[in-house]
Formats: sequence, structure tokens, C-alpha cells
Amino acid sequence: MLIEWLGPLMFLGALLLLAIGYPVAFSLGGVAMLFAGIGTALGAFNPNLLNALPDRLFGIISNYQLLAIPYFVFMGSMLEKSGIAERLLETMGILFGRMRGGLALAVVIVGALLAATTGVVAATVVAMGLISLPIMLRYGYNKQLATGVIAASGTLGQIIPPSIVLVVLGDQLGISVGDLFIGSLIPGLMMSGIFAVHVLITAWLRPDYAPALPEEVRNIGRKQLLKQVAKAMLPPLILICLVLGSIFFGIAAPTAAGAVGALGATVLAGFGRQLSWRSLKQVCDATLRTCSMIMMILVGSTAFSLVFRGVRGDRFIEHALLNLPGGSMGFLIVSMLTVFLLGFFIDFFEIAFIVIPLFAPVAEKLGLDLVWYGVILGANLQTSFLTPPFGFALFYLRGIAPPEVTTGDIYKGAIPFILLQLLVLALIIIFPGIVSFLPSLMA
Repeated sequence: MLIEWLGPLMFLGALLLLAIGYPVAFSLGGVAMLFAGIGTALGAFNPNLLNALPDRLFGIISNYQLLAIPYFVFMGSMLEKSGIAERLLETMGILFGRMRGGLALAVVIVGALLAATTGVVAATVVAMGLISLPIMLRYGYNKQLATGVIAASGTLGQIIPPSIVLVVLGDQLGISVGDLFIGSLIPGLMMSGIFAVHVLITAWLRPDYAPALPEEVRNIGRKQLLKQVAKAMLPPLILICLVLGSIFFGIAAPTAAGAVGALGATVLAGFGRQLSWRSLKQVCDATLRTCSMIMMILVGSTAFSLVFRGVRGDRFIEHALLNLPGGSMGFLIVSMLTVFLLGFFIDFFEIAFIVIPLFAPVAEKLGLDLVWYGVILGANLQTSFLTPPFGFALFYLRGIAPPEVTTGDIYKGAIPFILLQLLVLALIIIFPGIVSFLPSLMA
């Protein structure tokens, strides 16, 4: 009986270490070695399987698709250091400042644009929080609306391509990252659109929540405004077209498009006179830290996966998932609920490397479209990033919010946007054509 439960106990042990804050890579690797020893002692694990670990690691690290991650991280870091986000938000705020809720609407649009250029939630939330939150509070915006729209818009980087989440999911599901990017475009635009509609309706029903900007702030002259629009909006839009357009039209693979994006971001920083050895060093350091973290998690998760399969944990999980009541719908409910709950406590990298390899074979055997499944996983992860009390986006915003903004304000502000995200997620699940329409059109 104990031998049969080694796999589930191993999984629970890893989750326990992660829940108490132990480093992810060492949690996975440590649990793997511990259960390899226990399994060997009980005669349930062949220690010779560990000889396959180096070959597996080299096979994973040489995966061409994963090379897109450092390119996209570099591009996002370079755009953050170049001040493009700040200039973009200022310009959009002036453009929409005449209307009630215009500044919040600008945050949604800029969040979508930053998601399409960085794909990094932390960078987007922090950048927009530092730039827009003080301005929104200064001009009388409701604290809950201001913090909610910033946190929610920052999570758009989970679903709008080129998302690092989708790159990792594509690798773990064994499908084309380009197809995932194309399939997630309409859901991402739906998510952005429903946020914008919510802001406009709130501003119409409660004008005191989102007042228009004063005349003296938004009136800078038409000529000056056009010049500012050209300088602040055209460069990131051109970069988005280069990166996403090359993927969508089959000109380049996501990895090559990421390289173009990294080079393009560097060129934009140079034209904006924000490129220096110091800023380049900071960008390279941020990229190295993120990619090193991912590689260490890969090492730990590969060891975990190898031992987990060695003690037949994968068969236990697969059998349990395939025999759920309700068939594919039962599997969808359980997998979505699992990812949603895990998103409260651990980052998407851990979820992708631990849980998704268990779900992917079952989804394939049940005949689910893996591109559609990958997109709804991404949308689900986006929702978990925003959900109190452990949503990562809320913690990022809490870290840079002024003292007058309480944690309660941030939590309450996030709730309407969580409901909107769940609505879009439900629509994607009910109507798979939302995801499959563009990939079938581009095929």
C-alpha cells in the first residue's frame, strides 16, 4: 500500500516545502533525492534511472523553443529601463484625459501594449504602479478602482503574446509556441476590452470614482500632442508589429522573433538616449537572474519528474484523472481548479514544470485540443495572479503603493476584475472557436 502511494506523497511533500517558502529548485531536487532513497529501500525504485538525468537535462536545455525566454526577458527589461512605458502612459493619459475614467482607460491600453512587448507581469505592474498610481490618486480617483485597474492590467502579460507563460506552456505541452501565441490573441483582446468597458461603466455610474483630468493638465496644444504621440506611441507599436507580425505570418519562429524584439528594444533605447553601459549591465543582470532561476527550476523539476515516474506516480495520477466522473469535463474542472488554487501560492514556472506534465498526457488521451487547453491554462494563471489573499500582482503593487493605500483597498479593487477574468475564461471554455479561429485561419 505504501509503495502505491509514494508518488502522491512525493507530490504533496514538494507542495509542502513550496508552501513554507523553501526555494523551488531545491524543494523539487531535494524531494526527488529523498524519495529516490525511500523507493530504493522499499524496492519500488531502480536507482539506475538516475543515470538518465544528465541526458534528460541536456535534451531539455537544448530545446530551441526555450531560447525565446531570455530574448523576451531582455526585451522587457530594456523597454522598462528606456522609459518607453512612462512616456506611453503619460501620452495616453493626456489623450483620454478629457473623459471620465480616461486615465484608468489609458492604464488598460498601456497594460495591453506592455504585455505585448514585455510579457512580464512583475515589470508591468511595478512600472504602471510607480507611474500612474500617484497621478490617479492626485486627481481624485477612487483608491480601489485605481489599484484594481493597475493590478488587473499588469496581469495581461500572462495571456497576450509574446507571453513567457505561453512559451513555457508550449514546451511542456509539446505544441507550437507560435500556435499558442496566435490562439491567445483574441482571448487577450477580450480580456483587455472587458476591463476597458468596466472602467467606462464605473466612471459613468460613479463620476466621483474616476474624474476627468483638469483642463490645465491635458491642454498641451495639438501640435505638441501629435509630436508626443509620434515619439511615445509609434516606437512600441512598430516593435509589436515586428515581433508578433513575424510570428503570425510565419516569417519567423518565436525564438527568432524574440531576438528581433531584443535588438529592436535596444535600438529604441539608443534613439531615446537611454542606452548606456550602466543600463545595459542592469538589463543583462535582470535577464541573467531570471533565466538562471528558470534553469535551476528545470534541473530540479527534471529530477523530480524522473523519480516521480520511477515510483510510478505518473500512472497513479493518470489513472485517477482518466477515471474522473464526467470524462473530459470532469478532467477540465479538476485541472483548472488545481492550477487556480496553486496559483495562490507558487509562481507559474513551478506550476508549468510540476503540474502541466501530469495533465498534458491525460488531455491528449481525452482528445482535447492542446492549443485551446494551453490558452485556458494561461487565462487561468492570469486569474490566480490577481486573487486575494496571495495573488502575486497584488503583492507587487503593495510593494510600491503609497502609505495611504491599504492592502484592503488593493484586495477590494481586484475583486471586480477577477470576476471579469473568470467570465472571459468561461467564454473561452464554452466556445473553443474563440481560440481556434485565428490558428485555423493562418494555417
